[in-house]
Amino acid sequence: MTDAHIAVGMLLILILAIFLGFPVAFTLMALGVGFGYYAYFDGGRMWRAFERAVEDGASWFEQTELWAGGFFNNRIFDLFVNQTYSVIQNDVLTAIPLFLFMGYIVERANIVDRLFSTLYIATRRLPGSMAVAALVTCTLFATATGIVGAVVTLMGLLALPAMLKAKYDVRYATGVICAGGTLGILIPPSILLIVYAATSGISVVRMYAAALIPGMMLAGLYLIYVVTRALMNPSLAPKPTDEDIGTHTTGQIIWMMFTSFVPLAFLILAVLGAILFGFATPSEAAAIGALGGLLLAAVYRALTWQRLKESVYLTARTSAMVCWLFVGSATFASVFAYLGGQQLISDFVTGLDMSPLMFLILAQLIIFILGWPLEWTEIIVIFIPIFIPLLPHFGIDPLFFGILVAINLQTAFLSPPMAMSAYYLKGIAPAHVKLTDIFIGMMPYMGIVILCMVLIYIFPSLVFGLPNALYGG
Repeated sequence: MTDAHIAVGMLLILILAIFLGFPVAFTLMALGVGFGYYAYFDGGRMWRAFERAVEDGASWFEQTELWAGGFFNNRIFDLFVNQTYSVIQNDVLTAIPLFLFMGYIVERANIVDRLFSTLYIATRRLPGSMAVAALVTCTLFATATGIVGAVVTLMGLLALPAMLKAKYDVRYATGVICAGGTLGILIPPSILLIVYAATSGISVVRMYAAALIPGMMLAGLYLIYVVTRALMNPSLAPKPTDEDIGTHTTGQIIWMMFTSFVPLAFLILAVLGAILFGFATPSEAAAIGALGGLLLAAVYRALTWQRLKESVYLTARTSAMVCWLFVGSATFASVFAYLGGQQLISDFVTGLDMSPLMFLILAQLIIFILGWPLEWTEIIVIFIPIFIPLLPHFGIDPLFFGILVAINLQTAFLSPPMAMSAYYLKGIAPAHVKLTDIFIGMMPYMGIVILCMVLIYIFPSLVFGLPNALYGG
C-alpha cells in the first residue's frame, strides 16, 4: 500500500467519523496529527541518535530521555502550531465574529417583528401579501445574520402562526419560510463567502461583488413564484381584509417603513457598499456593522445586558467553531497532500477525460449530497480544497465555481431527507404542521435553485459582470 492509498484511507475515516457524529473540527485535528506523525516520522534518525548516546556512555535515564525526546521530535507538531497561528493571524477571518455579532444583536433586538408587520401592511394589495412580506423579511434578516437556523426559527415563530391564522396553505407558508431563510449564505455580506474566499485565496471583495446579482436574482425568482402561485390559486393565500390589518394611510405606511425597514436596510447597504466601493476592508466594514447593530438595538430600546451577553456568547462559540475547523482542515489538507492523496485524486479525475460541464455537474452533485449530513462550514473547509486544485485543468474560474457552490448549498437545506431548514421549522411549528408538508412545500424552491444555476452557467456575466465593472477583468 502506497502513501497515496493511506491518504485516501485517511479521507474515508474522516467521512465515517462525521457520519458517526464525532466533532468535525477535533476529528480533523486528530487525523491530521495522527497520520501526519506517520508521514513525517524519521525512525532512522531517532535510532542513530540513540546509538550515539550509547557509544558516548550515556546513562539509562539519559538514553530513555533521548528516546522520548526523539519520539516527540516530529514536524507534524510544528505544522499544527504554525497552522493555528496562521488562522489566528488571518485578517480576512476577523470579519466573521464581527458579522456574527451584528446578526445576533439584530436578532435579539425585536427589529424583525416590526419589519414583518410593516412589510405585510405595505404589500397587502399583492397576491400572497403575507408570504411576500415573510420572504422579504427573511431575505433582509438572512443577509444581516447569515445564520440559516436563526432566520428560519425566528421567522417560524413570527410569520408562520400569522399565515396559518390567515388560512394560508400549510405547504405554501412553510416553503416560503424555509427557502427565504437560506438566502443569507448567498447574499453578501455572507459569512460563507468569506470562508470560501479564505479557503480558495480569492479576494472577499470580488466574491461579494460576484454574488450580489445571483443572490438578488434568486430572491427575485422566489418572489415571482410566490406571487404567481397566489394568483393562480387564491385559496393558497387569502387576501387580508381591513379588519385583519386595519386601515392605514399612505403617510402612515411610509412612516412605518422609515422606522422599521429603512434602518436595517441602510445598515446592510452601508456595510456592503463600504466593502464593494473600497471605503473599508471587510473587517472594518464588519466592525461598522457590529456597531450599527448595537445602535439599532439601543434606538429600539432593546439593548439589555442579558441580550448583549447572549450575543457575545453565541458569537464567541460560533467563531471558535469556524476557526478550529480552519485549523483542523489546514492540518488535515497538508498531510493529505504530503502523502500524495491530492495528486492521486487529481490524476484520477483528469484521467476520466471529462468536459468542463461534466466536471461541474459531478462536483456540484457531490456537494449537494454532502450537504445532507454536513453543515456548509464543513463542506467549504474540508472538501472545497480538494476541488480547487482541479479547476485550472478544466479552465474554470474559482470565483465562478464558488458562486455555484453557494447557490448549490441552498438545496442542501431544502432537500429531503436531511433538509435542515425543515427540521428547524418543525421544531417550533404547531403540532398539526407535518414534516412531510414542509418537505413538499420546499420542493418547488429546489427547482428554482437549479434554474438559477443553469442561468448562471448560460450567462456567466451574471457572476463576472459586477466585479469586472468595479475592479476590472
